[in-house]
Order: sequence, then structure tokens, then C-alpha cells
Amino acid sequence: MTPQNHKVRVGISIGDFNGIGPEIIMKSLKDKAITDFFTPIIFGSGKLFTYQKNIFKLNLNFNYITEASQAQSGKLNMVNLVKENSNVELGKPTEESTKMAIDSLEAATEALMKGEIDVLVTAPINKDEMVKMGFRHAGHTGYFEEKFNKKGLMFLVTEGLKVAVSTHHIPISQVAENISKEKIKKQIRALNQTLIEDFAVTRPKIAVLGLNPHSGDGGVIGNEEIEIISPAIKELSDNGILAFGPYPADSFFQPEKYRNFDAVLAMYHDQGLAPFKTIAYEEGVNYTAGLPFIRTSPDHGTAYDIAGKNIADEQSFSEAIFTAIKIFNHRTDYKDLMENRLKPKRMPSDNGIDEDLPVGNEM
Repeated sequence: MTPQNHKVRVGISIGDFNGIGPEIIMKSLKDKAITDFFTPIIFGSGKLFTYQKNIFKLNLNFNYITEASQAQSGKLNMVNLVKENSNVELGKPTEESTKMAIDSLEAATEALMKGEIDVLVTAPINKDEMVKMGFRHAGHTGYFEEKFNKKGLMFLVTEGLKVAVSTHHIPISQVAENISKEKIKKQIRALNQTLIEDFAVTRPKIAVLGLNPHSGDGGVIGNEEIEIISPAIKELSDNGILAFGPYPADSFFQPEKYRNFDAVLAMYHDQGLAPFKTIAYEEGVNYTAGLPFIRTSPDHGTAYDIAGKNIADEQSFSEAIFTAIKIFNHRTDYKDLMENRLKPKRMPSDNGIDEDLPVGNEM
């Protein structure tokens, strides 16, 4: 169990510093009382953040450290990865801003894996520019899957709506070939488990969307629902997981429908994210579910068009921080509950062989 006086150590990667990353990070941390709730640890550059905080007229003081283990409670900690001045060109990606985005992400991930931070919140990156510089993944999710050697699930969350996607950043022409019964079963199981462990939902109800218009219309517009999605749902339902569908995506995201479920599994990126971002405007958080570590991010990009104008809204980034903290606390409580649950008592039987006795009200 996490000690009661332990403040969650929130690691923050800065993303592309020519976008709105540093602005929304600093705006999320501008309240001097923020460190009463958690310990921020930014992986970036002191000179860069000093330059940008002056642009945005923010009164922040950083505690500069060389590694995350040196972070102090009650302070805004900055792991100073780059001591030289940075060439800031707000509004466009550069080789320098892309390199720092990669360095920040890798340093923060290393600290996460070493246990020097409890959770990681990532500011927006430019995927295309990072790939050009040798980054092998079309986003954070694939990167963390490789680092942790485990499949993750892109999960967009707010208090009232939670949407996971079966396929991530791939062309729409490749979606059908990238879904299978076994894959969907694994994803629904992962979704069910994360709702229990990370969001404290006792008996999750999960809606599954169809792939084709009108969920295939009984095979008239495609057979994926009949051959893949429905059999996966049935097998899991027969084994006690409350999964339902497949539902037509075009009519599902109405309040009287989606609010009947704890989460939704969409088949591809835009099928799930377009309605999510419309409904959860500026409040959404991207959570990589199914991994041994906790990572969240805001549900928007680098926003180069407004970088440096002091109009970026930090709400989604703030939500990402506090969602990560909530998940950490839920996961800690769940682990503690599982470790301390009642075990069956061993009693000798008439034949001298120990037998399990039920616990609780079952006796």
C-alpha cells in the first residue's frame, strides 16, 4: 500500500517545444498549491522553460536536478537534460525541438521503469518528424508497447465517456485485416481488467462497435461482424464478461446509449476518437491501458498554429495529470486489496487430509 504521506511523483515529458507543450505544462503547474497534491518532475531544459515562462508571463520557480531520484516534494522539479540555450522557433517543428522531444520521452520512460517516478504524462509530439529522426513508432502507444514488451490499448477517458480503439495509427485500408476474433477478445479482457483495477468499476459493461456501416446489415455490407466480432463477444459473455454488441457506430454515440456502458471498444481510430473528441471537448485524456506502468496524455496535438500566442488551454493536460494520479491510487488500492483478501482456512477432515473451508458468509 502506498504510504499516506507519499505524494505521487508525476513525470512529464515536454513533447515538441515549438508547439504548445511547455505552455500547457507550465499553466497546469502555475498554482503554487499544486505541489501539495503531487510532486512534478519535468524532463526538459531549464533555459528553455525560463525563456518560455517569460513569454507567457508565468511566475514559476524550478528545482533543477540531474536525475529524477533527486526530486524534492513541494517543488517543481526539472531534470535538466540540456544546459545550453535552445533555438526556439514557435509554430514549426525543427530538428532541435524534435531531438529534445525524443530525449525527454526516453529519459522519462527510463525513470518510470527504474521506479523514480510513479506515473508519466506526455506532452504532444510530432510523430512524422520523430520518425524522420529514427523514432520507430507512429505514436506513443507503439513506443511503450516495445519498451514494456506488452500490448497496450489506446483508451480515451473522461468521467462520463471512455472509448478504446482496436487498431491504432494505421491506414483505413488496413483496418479489416488487422482485426481478428482472438485480438478483440484480448482487448475486451484488457479493457475489462483496466476498468476494474484502474477505474474501480466492479462489474464493467462494455459496448463493442461494428466495423462496417450498420454493423454489416446482416452480411449485406460486410461479414466481419458475423465472422469475427459477434463470436468474440459471445465467447466472452459466456465466460462472465459483460460485453455487448456489435452496435452500429453511426447511431451509438447518443447520451441515452453510451451512458449505459462503462466503456466502448471501437474498431479503428477515427470511429472512436471523432465522437469522443466532439463529446469530451478539451476534457479528454489519452491513457495507454494494459501496461504495467501508467501513462496519460492530453487528447490533442502540438497545435503549432497557436504556439506562442498564450491562448492554449491547459485543461486536457491538467486532466491527464490528475487522471494518472487517480489511476495510480486505484491500482494501488486494488493491489493491496488482492494481497490482503481472506484466504480459505485449512481444517483437517476425518480422513486426516486438510480441506479448504469457505470464508465469509459462505460457512
